[in-house]
Formats: sequence, structure tokens, C-alpha cells
Amino acid sequence: MTKAEKLISQFQAVRDYSLWMCSNLQVDDFGLQAEPFTSPAKWHLAHTTWFFETFILKPFSPGYTVFHSDFEYLFNSYYNAVGQQFPRPKRHLLSRPTLEQVYAYRDHVTDAMCRLLDRTADSDADEICARTILGLHHEQQHQELFFTDIKYCFFQNPLMPSVLNEEMLGAMPMLKLQHEGEGDFQESERSEKEQHSPWIDYTEGVASLGREALGAGELSHAGFEGFAFDNESPRHPVYLQDYRLAAHLVTNAEFQAFIDDGGYQRPELWLSDGWATVQSKAWKAPLYWFDRDGRACEFGLFGVGVREPDSPVIHISAYEAEAYAAWAGARLPSEAEWEHAALVGRANQQSPEFRPQSAARDSRGFQQGFDSCWQWTGSAYRPYPGYIPEAGALGEYNGKFMSNQWVLRGASCVTSVGHARPTYRNFFYPEDRWQFSGIRLAR
Repeated sequence: MTKAEKLISQFQAVRDYSLWMCSNLQVDDFGLQAEPFTSPAKWHLAHTTWFFETFILKPFSPGYTVFHSDFEYLFNSYYNAVGQQFPRPKRHLLSRPTLEQVYAYRDHVTDAMCRLLDRTADSDADEICARTILGLHHEQQHQELFFTDIKYCFFQNPLMPSVLNEEMLGAMPMLKLQHEGEGDFQESERSEKEQHSPWIDYTEGVASLGREALGAGELSHAGFEGFAFDNESPRHPVYLQDYRLAAHLVTNAEFQAFIDDGGYQRPELWLSDGWATVQSKAWKAPLYWFDRDGRACEFGLFGVGVREPDSPVIHISAYEAEAYAAWAGARLPSEAEWEHAALVGRANQQSPEFRPQSAARDSRGFQQGFDSCWQWTGSAYRPYPGYIPEAGALGEYNGKFMSNQWVLRGASCVTSVGHARPTYRNFFYPEDRWQFSGIRLAR
């Protein structure tokens, strides 16, 4: 298979996966936007298509015919260098274009992209390839956002419909990819006692954080598997003191003990902003927890289920994670500590399970790194030393958000295959909890 054929195959697989995710939705579901921080499913489908049209087809495909002149405004998310954007809180008002038109838009752009990618002799081939790979990882980000957003919207409905069903899973297209370095992390040398301990000890020393940025030609050669976002670079040394990291994520049962001990009523456990948020939003438990007929329940992508005590607690804000850590006599790890632990620990790269996975009682070392939920760190989302954003509009992708947000590490049970890696820097505001976010403790 040639490089062009491989990229076209990957492009088609990612695009098909977005369509599969929507296969259990009804037409009325595609416009739901319960809060401004969510986006409708139809908008996700259109915006990811807009990305390929705007940043690849328009500049690099001579004779390309724009599908609709107004879509540049309707489906631009935040790229000020491209132009004005339709207001985010009003995306649910876009009943037109219709869902049928959005699917036609996707087909139009997908066909044009495949024709462009087949032009292997193009003088801009390396740049086209690099931007296509960025676009695919961008679409995978929105695939995860699709699940987080539609889950939140469905939870507002008293019927609590399911996003997924078991029949769908049998028809799921799979993108079988492995990132560079995945699957061959080495288990560090530890005693039998340490391997079965709930804590893993790491000795002080200098570690490397991040990855080197690849130019267009280098990324074109490395392909989809060699990709990293610009905020993951440059690779640089960090000094780590002795630290301990929990081998597994905090469970529902463990977080319930925090609640039972008055965790949400004890201001001494909370950051000032966190305590103000708890009071204003009247939080008393994680998002999606509720009781029904005397049973402890939790809403998931498959609908309402019994809350499993050993499952990781998810949909936790950074404020809740900080308060729990203080209650437990611990803290949140830094992102450098987390990355170092993931790199020297046993790999458990995920395929989508769509449910968080309980820790294996007979497993050793670092568990649940990528298969359950993103894990809050205590690190602010700031640039690495020497960070340089990309030139032009694409430089707005990550750099301009490096303010007032916290870093999460790992991946979740809805992260698309091939999208997770130890160096990945996810970031959200500390009050956010509609994402699949949880807690790993450090000391």
C-alpha cells in the first residue's frame, strides 16, 4: 500500500467512524444543545468537514467548488483569522442546513479530499498530508466531544435515552492504529510487594517531558501514528522529586466515602473558587449520579445503570478532584509526574469500551492509564519552554487557550482508537465535569 493509499484509508476510516457514532440517533436528536458548552451532533459533523474544506481544499485544490458559501461562517468554531463565527450558544438554532444537507456536505468534502490525496506528485504533498493528519486528529477530538455532549443532553430528558446499544457495537468500524511507543512501554523493576501495592514509588531524577515537533515533511513520512499536537512540544528536561502515584483510579465507592464524610459540606477541603462553585451550583455528588427506587444509579451511554462500586468515579471537576485529594491526605499529580509514570509503566492502550474499566485486582503497576477517563493533574495549562505555535490560523488551535485551564492526562473510554498517547495534553476549566474526567492520587 502506498503512502497515499494508506492515508486515504485512514481518512475514510475516521470519517466513517463519525457517521457510525450517530447511527442510534433520531433526527430530533441532532440539534440538541443543553448548555452553551455543548454542541449539537449536527454541528460536530459539519464543523469537522469545514476544517478539511477551509484548511486543505480551498488553498490546495485548484478548481474546488465550495459546497455552500455561508458554511464558513456557520461552522467556524473559534478561528478569528478565518473570519467571524456564528455564536456558540446559539448552535441549536441552526435547523437549516438540514441534517440531509450536512451529510451531503460531508460527502462532497470527503470525495474532494480523496481525489486530492491521490495526487502524490503534488508539490504541496507534504503540507497537504500534514494538514490532513491534523484534521483527522481534530475530527477524533470531536468524536469524543460528540459523546460527552450528547450524553449531557440526553441526561436532561426524563426518559434518559441511550446513546449506544449493543447491536451498534457489532457494526463499529475500527481504526487499528498504534502510536509510536505504544505497546512497548517497559515495566520498571519493582519488588513483588511494590507491584501489588496501591501506590507506586518513583525516585527523584531528571525526566523528559513532551515530544519534538515534526515539520510537514517529517510528519508526512511518519504518518498518522507519528502525530502530536503542537502543545506537546518541545521535548524538554524536568526535575522530579521522589513521589508516589496511585496504581489505580479513585472508585465510586471511595468517592462515596468522601460524600458520606461530609466532603461537599467541608469548606476546609476546597479551593476558594471550588467552594464558591459548589455553593452556587449546589453540587452534592458527581454529575450523572442519582438514586432511583432506593438504588444508587448512574447515567451512561447505554442508559441508566446501577452504580458499580469498583468502577472509577467519572465526570468530576478539578475542584472536586482537589477536595477529594485533600480529604484523602494526598494531592493531584503534576503532568510531568503522570507522563513519567505512564512511560515507565505497563501500557494498557484502549480500544473503545464506552464504559470506564475497573482496575484488575491481579494486575501490577500503573493501571487505567487510557481505558477509563481523563485524569486531572494539578498543572496549569501553559506552554512548554520554547513552545512556538504554528503560523497562521492553525496557530489558534491550542496556544490561545493557555490561560485559566488545567491539564488532564491519559484518555477515556470514548477516546477514538489511535488518538491517545502518554504525551497528550488535554485541558479544561477546573469547574468542567461533563467530560469523562476522574482522579488519580499522588503523594
